Amino acid sequence: MKQVIEVKRAGGDASRVVIGGTLRSLDDYLPRGAKAIVVTDANVHRRYKELIDRYDYCLIGMGETIKTLATADKLYGELLDRGADRSTFLVGIGGGIVTDITGFVASTYMRGLRFGFVATTLLAQVDASVGGKNGVNYEGYKNIVGTFNQPDFVLCDLSMLDTLPEREFRAGLAEIVKAGLIADRTLFELFERHSFEDFRTDRALLTDALTRAVRVKTDIVERDERESGERRKLNLGHTFAHAIEKCGHDFLHGEAVAIGTAMIARLSAKEGRLPAEDAVRVEQALARMGLPVESGIDIRKLTRALKFDKKKDAASVGFVLLDGIGECGIRRMDFDEIDLLHETLA
Repeated sequence: MKQVIEVKRAGGDASRVVIGGTLRSLDDYLPRGAKAIVVTDANVHRRYKELIDRYDYCLIGMGETIKTLATADKLYGELLDRGADRSTFLVGIGGGIVTDITGFVASTYMRGLRFGFVATTLLAQVDASVGGKNGVNYEGYKNIVGTFNQPDFVLCDLSMLDTLPEREFRAGLAEIVKAGLIADRTLFELFERHSFEDFRTDRALLTDALTRAVRVKTDIVERDERESGERRKLNLGHTFAHAIEKCGHDFLHGEAVAIGTAMIARLSAKEGRLPAEDAVRVEQALARMGLPVESGIDIRKLTRALKFDKKKDAASVGFVLLDGIGECGIRRMDFDEIDLLHETLA
């Protein structure tokens, strides 16, 4: 059974997140009469060749290092070669890197094409492809160049996760834990009652968790599409996570989010916002899923990277802190406070 979650868009029809058996019905979601061009990577193309070969397609590389303006430039050239115009519809089929790049290119080519996603990883289904943030990295800084622009649809077929490597599946669960901490206590508690293997093998459990997490995100996005206020709560754990990703290359994004979330739980407890026992619960839930809660990177190195986070203003950085399980708030820390984090988190 399909779950359809609609997200209101300014000046247009709602964006739809469809969770369920959607892979065979992609054509039903494409605009009639429009030329569709798929953007994907070689690995996804190999796995879903029969589907992708029905359309004109462009291949990009794999890995975080290709999420750059150079890749966008390559795609602009390929779109021109294929005669893409304002009526062309782009479909990103892949994980978060593919969907980020597709959304960015679609939003900027000829001042904007319509686009949609088929999300093939758990991280993409729960977070990366949902909400309309599209961007590329620049000079080592994550998503520093980008747009806010909602896709027409995001298709989340859970059967595509059957072949997802275990490490990537765990990384996707980190974003679901994060969603529970932001605004759904019941969702978080699923991770205290169930094992990693339960989420891996119980389709009904995973569907429930994924749907709850997507609703947390879409409810916030509807109220604050362009991240002027409440949407910043979705960055829980990400301020530290982006610093971790800049300082080292040993972690997947979801793993860095898990570490960043554990650090925020400890910081929230130190500041008296979160009961100490709840901070322990957060770390235990993440560890229960086999996720890391420590980076091994010197905190002074991380604080230096924090000062260049895209969520900073002239002399401060916004941190999303926990006020309880399922509750959070935003506090800005000036650079002097950030310099002292090594003492607070020691």
